[in-house]
This record gives sequence, C-alpha cells and structure tokens, in this order.
Amino acid sequence: MTHFRTLCLGTATAALLAGTAIAQTDITVAMQLEPPHLDPTSAAAGAIDSVLYSNVFEGLTRFMGDGSVVPGLASSWEISDDGLTYTFTLRDGVTFHDGTTMDAEDVKFTLDRILADDSANAQKALYAAISTVEVVDAQTVRLTLSEPNGNMLFNLAWGDAVIVAPESIENIKQQPIGTGPFKFDSWTQGDSIQISQYDGYWGDAPALTQATFKFISDPTAAFAAMMAEDVDVFTGFPAPENLPQFDADPRFQVLVGSTEGETILSTNNKQPPFDDVRVRQAVAHAIDRQAIIDGAMFGYGTPIGTHFAPHNPAYVDLTGGSSFDPDKARALLAEAGMADGFETTLHLPPPSYARRGGEIIAAQLAEVGIKAEIINVEWAQWLETVFRGKNFGLTIVSHTEPMDIGIYANPDYYFQYDNPAFQELITTLNSTTDPDTRTNLMAKAQEIIAGDAVNGYLFQLAQLSVAKAGVQGLWTNAPTQATDLTGVSWAE
Repeated sequence: MTHFRTLCLGTATAALLAGTAIAQTDITVAMQLEPPHLDPTSAAAGAIDSVLYSNVFEGLTRFMGDGSVVPGLASSWEISDDGLTYTFTLRDGVTFHDGTTMDAEDVKFTLDRILADDSANAQKALYAAISTVEVVDAQTVRLTLSEPNGNMLFNLAWGDAVIVAPESIENIKQQPIGTGPFKFDSWTQGDSIQISQYDGYWGDAPALTQATFKFISDPTAAFAAMMAEDVDVFTGFPAPENLPQFDADPRFQVLVGSTEGETILSTNNKQPPFDDVRVRQAVAHAIDRQAIIDGAMFGYGTPIGTHFAPHNPAYVDLTGGSSFDPDKARALLAEAGMADGFETTLHLPPPSYARRGGEIIAAQLAEVGIKAEIINVEWAQWLETVFRGKNFGLTIVSHTEPMDIGIYANPDYYFQYDNPAFQELITTLNSTTDPDTRTNLMAKAQEIIAGDAVNGYLFQLAQLSVAKAGVQGLWTNAPTQATDLTGVSWAE
C-alpha cells in the first residue's frame, strides 16, 4: 500500500517581517523511541540513527532517500581488479564539530575500533573482511580485504560505520561530535534532543537552522501532539488508525512509504523447545499474518515469508511455505512430542507493531496450545535482556537495517541460529560481485531460513509519517532508519 499526499498551502507558522513572509527555519520532529545513548557505532538501537544519521554523523558513503549509495566523506574511491583493495580519497576541508580536522587517521581509528576484539559494534560482522586499514596520507586511506566483498560500499553507508574521532570517543554516548551539517546541542532525557546548524560544514548548508527531536511513546499522546500542532513532523507515526483523519485535514500531509523493516516474531533458536525445527514451524503456521497487519497496523504492511524486503528485486515470495494453518501447527507440535503445547515468554518493546501485534499473536498461539506470557519492556530493557542477554523465548521487533539477511550467519546473534551451510553461503555471497550470481545466492539464502523457520516472518513495516503541510523534502521511504533533515525545508 503506497500513498503520498502533499498539500503546500503556505506555512502557517511563518513570521511576518516588514510585510514579507519569512520561511520557518526550525523544526520539531517527534518519534516514538528515544535512543538509549548517542553512539551509533556501539548499539543496535535504530533510534540512534533516526536522530543522528546524516544529520550529526557521516560515513565514507551514505544512503539517499531512494536507497542509492553515494559518496559521503569520501569524494571518490578506486577498487582493485581483484576486489581486495579499496582506496578512498577524502573530501578536503572537513572538520568535526569541535573544530578539529577529519582526516585518514580518524577513518583508521573508526574502522579499527569496529574490528577490535572488544568492539561493541552491533554489525561488526559486516566489516570482518577488512584485514588492514592503512593511512596513505591525510586525505587517502586504503582498506585491504581478506576476501572480496561485493557489499563493502553498501556496508560502509550504515550508521554503524560513521566516522568518529579518538578525541571525542570517551563522551560520545552523551556528547556526540560528528562532521555533519548539524551539531548536537543538548539532550533532555525522557523528552527531547536539540541540534543546530554547524557553521563549519564542508558541504551545502541545510535550510534548517535548528531541529528538536521530541520523544512521544504513547500513540494517543502522539495523535494529540500532532493535532495540536505542537510538533511539525511525526516520523514513524504509531497510530495508523488516525491517518485518515490527518489525510482529510488540509493542515497536514500524510506520507506512506516502505522501509527496510522486516517485522518478525524473533525466536530463541537455542532455547528448548525452539531448538526443534518442528516447533518453530508450528509457530509459523499458527500465525495469521493478515490478521496482525489488519489488527495492529490497520492494513499498513506487506506480508513476508522470509527476512528480505519485498521491494528488493531479489525478493522471493515464500509466504506460502508458512501459511496460516492451525491444524498443521497442532500436528507439528504433536510430532515434536508437545501435543499438549508448552509455555514460553513473549517480550514486547514499546513500538505499536510489537505491543498491539503481540496481543494478537499471543491469542493465535494459544489456539494451538502455546501459552505465551506477555512481558512489556522498555527499549533499554529489550536491548539488555533480549538482544545482549538472549534471555527470552519469543519477541517482536522490526529489523530496519538494509538488506541484513547476513545476520543469520552469526550464531552469536540474539536469536542464535547456527547453520554452517547458511554461513558458507553468505561468505560466498559476500565475495561475489556478479549481479546474477548474487541474486541467485540471495534467493537461496531466503529459502534456507524460511525452511528452517528461524523466526516467524510477519510483515514489512510501512513508513508512516505525518507532517504539517508546509514541510518539504522529507524521505517518504526509509532505506535506512534515519530522519535525514539535510534536504528538509519549509515552503515559503
């Protein structure tokens, strides 16, 4: 379902100076989740990128709103014929927000930190092929890979690989210092983050001079804040049932696009009885995806049968392999020696898709004898208990990282899927550059995890945003979890 409605009726909040309308240059953006801290290179929380990606922090490459990867802090690069050497030329005149120069030493520090044994980087595996990072000169850095990796430029565009400086790393979680067009000003925890235009930015100055990110977790409060025009934009609007009301109101525009967010019923593959593929398959057949989309998301979302975005050309529709079939679910449980069912936990983080979807899923599982105890957790608790602690049976979460099926090749990842054949396939995929061969490998990868019912694959999360009518330049789709303000402005 794709729908985009824009009404540019002038900016109600524009100031009048000497009889001339002056376009507004500040903006308040609301979002549901607050970041646990402000270092995108040491956490899995997408809320960090939602605030900081491309605004405060930049990488060697970056994503654009259409999903393309373009130069970032690297103005250009050369790749050797064997695919093992990447030589990046850095932009001139780039400084961090503390006034210090960004150069090849900072790139080396950033990548070495990602690859260190004690690294806390959530996507460290994406960069594992980098064997050495060499400073050629202040404006040139050379990466040598242990094997070719056709995704390297793509991987370097992730928020996990933004460039940071050793001088600011000690306080980065509370005082982030990047190279972007906006600098961090303040963080009132539990309420908001303020950023403002950085005068020393190397590129074109943004139209906005100030931005406030406001955190409103409750869907009812989100609706009230938007209707009262207390906020200018609500990205990831958590109450889809209210969208028709905004759509009919000329004060607002509604943006509905796609995301990279595979929403899944994550399953702890090492915790009995989920270590039995028949039990995981039973869970998959107990789930009515469309009922979840309709009940939790009011129809917004695309059913998926594997961990891959439907808008990707390499996507394979595997929903038929895990169709809603409660009788088959019961038969599989009986075959696994669990005819009477079992009890487990269902950890639900704050997003509406999880809390609302969790209630529906718990009821569906109960119909086949699986009693799931719902445990509502805040985002920081989810990261500690589920993601790091792996202390869960089931959970619901949207994986918003772009084309991230490679996480299934990491047996230490929180759902603990360990399949050597799949790991070998991903290794081959990473070293393959031929487009047709890559497409075939990606199809095979999708089929393997679907067949193993690693997780319950629910739907691709829609990007739902509401904004005042005069706001222009917002991303409709979300190729990565970001609220990129670099091209946002108010209509005059």
